[in-house]
Amino acid sequence: MKVSQAGNRYVLLTPTRNEEKYIPETIAAVVHQEIKPIQWIIIDDASTDRTPEIIAEAAQKYTWIKIVSRQGCHRHNFSSVVENYELGIKKLKTDDYDFIGLLDSDVRFAPDYFSQLMKRLQMNAEFGLVGGLVIDKGRNPRLPLNLQDIPGATQFYRRECFQALGRIIPVPEGGWDTLTCFQARMAGYKTKLFPDLKVEHLKPRNASQGLLFKRYFQFGMRDYAVGYHPVFEFIKCLVRLTEYPFIIGALCRWSGYCFYLLKRKKRIIPSDLLEFIRKEQLHRIKLSQLGSHI
Repeated sequence: MKVSQAGNRYVLLTPTRNEEKYIPETIAAVVHQEIKPIQWIIIDDASTDRTPEIIAEAAQKYTWIKIVSRQGCHRHNFSSVVENYELGIKKLKTDDYDFIGLLDSDVRFAPDYFSQLMKRLQMNAEFGLVGGLVIDKGRNPRLPLNLQDIPGATQFYRRECFQALGRIIPVPEGGWDTLTCFQARMAGYKTKLFPDLKVEHLKPRNASQGLLFKRYFQFGMRDYAVGYHPVFEFIKCLVRLTEYPFIIGALCRWSGYCFYLLKRKKRIIPSDLLEFIRKEQLHRIKLSQLGSHI
């Protein structure tokens, strides 16, 4: 085992629920990292399958893996993920780390994934939040139009940047990972997605939301909830008309956004963050007229 040195010390947090099919792949990916985490907290959110046993078996082999069990009656939604992260942070047994990673329990990646992320953070002090390109299994890789957005499945932070967030905002509709990217930039850090670092997502994102079109409708509600400017959202949907699922996906997304807009759904994000998000998005629209992407 290659032991983390000063400047290479990182911890991981992983919430999970009923992932017996996929979590062994994620555990294997972390175990085979060139530089391993000094601690990995896996938060089991009341799983009813073999997930707890699988984690417990791994924890017996590797002392740096810790399982935290979250029991009791509570709603399992996108806010639950944030609540699990908060619990994981409280359960960290070390304060001596340089980086912190938020990791899904249904992904896999190359053995040099985290060493590469740390290397790139060390090379550029302006970077606060980075991550690799997440590719859904069975889908062709698609380069995101905006390389500043890092999916929550693999967000990796400089410790100071993570602390500067204040907190992860538990939005019931999802999108906490979108907000953390904005929060990091609002705190003065740059965020960067590295397309050459591939992460395979072993099932479709938002699969818990049901049928494909329902998921895209939910994407639109999420975009409203996290504060997207209506002009930006409309252009975003136009750009995605030619992406799978063709036309209908973009229409469902726009319908979900308009559904909340007409309801005047109350947002829970702070007003200064909402202002920052919309100012940045309008700036991107202006840049797009000069040849940049939305």
